[in-house]
Amino acid sequence: MTPASPCRLLVIDDEPDLRTLYELTLLREGYDIDTAGSVEEALARLDAQRYSLVISDMRLPDGTGLDVLRSLEDAGRSEKAIVITAYGSAENAVEALKAGAYDYLTKPVDLKQFRAAVASALGRSAPAAPPPMAAAPATATPAARVAPPPAAASTPPRTRPVAPPAAPAPPSTALAGMAGQSQAVQQVRALIEKVARSMAPVLVSGESGTGKELVARAVHETSPRGAGPFVAVNCSAIPEHLLEAEFFGYRKGAFTGAADDREGFFQAANGGSLFLDEIGDLPLAMQSKLLRVIQERAVRPVGAVAELPVNVRILSATHKDLAAEVQAQRFRQDLYYRLNVIQIIVPPLRERLEDLPAITEHVLARIAREAGVTPAPHLTHAALRQLRSHSFPGNVRELENLLHRAVALASGDSIDAADLDLPDAELPAPGAPPIDGGASIAPGADLLPAEVALPDDLARYLDQVEREILVRALEHHQYNRTAAGASLGLTLRQMRYRMARLGVVEGSDLNGDGA
Repeated sequence: MTPASPCRLLVIDDEPDLRTLYELTLLREGYDIDTAGSVEEALARLDAQRYSLVISDMRLPDGTGLDVLRSLEDAGRSEKAIVITAYGSAENAVEALKAGAYDYLTKPVDLKQFRAAVASALGRSAPAAPPPMAAAPATATPAARVAPPPAAASTPPRTRPVAPPAAPAPPSTALAGMAGQSQAVQQVRALIEKVARSMAPVLVSGESGTGKELVARAVHETSPRGAGPFVAVNCSAIPEHLLEAEFFGYRKGAFTGAADDREGFFQAANGGSLFLDEIGDLPLAMQSKLLRVIQERAVRPVGAVAELPVNVRILSATHKDLAAEVQAQRFRQDLYYRLNVIQIIVPPLRERLEDLPAITEHVLARIAREAGVTPAPHLTHAALRQLRSHSFPGNVRELENLLHRAVALASGDSIDAADLDLPDAELPAPGAPPIDGGASIAPGADLLPAEVALPDDLARYLDQVEREILVRALEHHQYNRTAAGASLGLTLRQMRYRMARLGVVEGSDLNGDGA
């Protein structure tokens, strides 16, 4: 196999006229071009030559562009691929992106968009064009966060979308921030690294507080766009009447109060990634406009006549079931298919409790660093046991909140169970494995002997069992509620709550409410 020139491209299309058009367009841009009219001819070319980029029509006489993509994937080749699909064939575009295509174009191909897509895939900038629209300084809206700020805040010109840098992306700090080694987290990491290389839209799904924005940032930072801007937008935090202006920008005088031109989220994210958090909360009217921008890759600011091209990768997230939202006609089906090309499901914390030691260590180190505290506090075995007994409906966000409060309340460099505030904590399940060598709470052997029939009122039976355990713990610690609660992994507040609910008072017996 002979070495390729720095930018040798392979164009695959069975229509001679289109093949010639693409070839002439790319030759003018300074690329070396080889062409093929079928899958067989393309594979022969690929066997003899390495390319910087492969551009293939979807429908070919002896197969499809997907066959070429699969061949590249199976051979472990590094070439990026752009697939050209028929107009309106969203299913083919989605299938191509899932198969590993960097990007796709729809027929009839706009040559400006064609050149921009090629430049983006190769990490180049398109030819120079007229000066861009100046962006007026504006107060940042709380709904959007941009990190890092783009080198140039101006809106890109129509014929010059900014391409992501060709240099390898720096190590992802977001990926490093995903603590834990559970199988669920490792699967998420592997998927992030796989999807980062393409332009395919990514939908991050998961419960509130699981870290969906962290996953989106990791996709961005791991991708070739990592040095570009990352713009995070909370779709549910923007008033409906401001959505279009915030997303697409506006021209001076477009409406009352528009004293200057202002760029929108899409222009701010040009050359990088736009993260649409809580995408399921967008109203239907805005969903339609967003769909057009994704399809046309151009925005029209409010009050403007011409559209401005944008080179943005769409990352979105939601805690809702978008498929159910589509069925309920609250979310557009065509937009759903555009956004849900690749889905990353972030597991809830309760499904990866084995990661608790690593997560708490990471969070405590960050809290200590932000507060200027050294050394960082650590959790005792009793505190870890208590956290493990909690269901964490708020997931990692709830855990961070608990640890922030515990750091403030703890008197030393360790956080004990008494420093945590878990009003709904439960005892660990019988036989649950200990964490980091901590002792698990052994159930009483006489609670339910094998010969005893199953209870006909489970709630009443469990109350009686819990009451028995509380009384035994109190008796063992001479009715010191703090010590008795700590021995069961409960705070004094939790101990008082349970005693009051079950009618346990100092000196009570098991058959009455106590005097």
